[in-house]
Amino acid sequence: MAKVITTQNFEEEVLKSEKPFLLDFWATWCGPCMRQGPIVEELGEEGYAVGKLDVDQNMELAQQFRVMSIPTLIIFKNGAEAHRLVGLTDKEELKKLLDE
Repeated sequence: MAKVITTQNFEEEVLKSEKPFLLDFWATWCGPCMRQGPIVEELGEEGYAVGKLDVDQNMELAQQFRVMSIPTLIIFKNGAEAHRLVGLTDKEELKKLLDE
């Protein structure tokens, strides 16, 4: 299951994660985000560290990471951005990047 990430828990959950962490920047009004969400949830169920950040409720983080369009998926490793994908991304591609 994907964790709900907010400004308050971002550092603890994402930056301090011992595993690579996939963060899905999304919004409730975004059609492609609604299709991306179940893929992110499946990865969480398979044991990957994943979270979802609502850009409307956490604008400062979206701005900090220069998220211009959604869905944007950022993989953090050791507290730093390692990969960024913009747009609907399939599960196999995400797994490949998380497993690197």
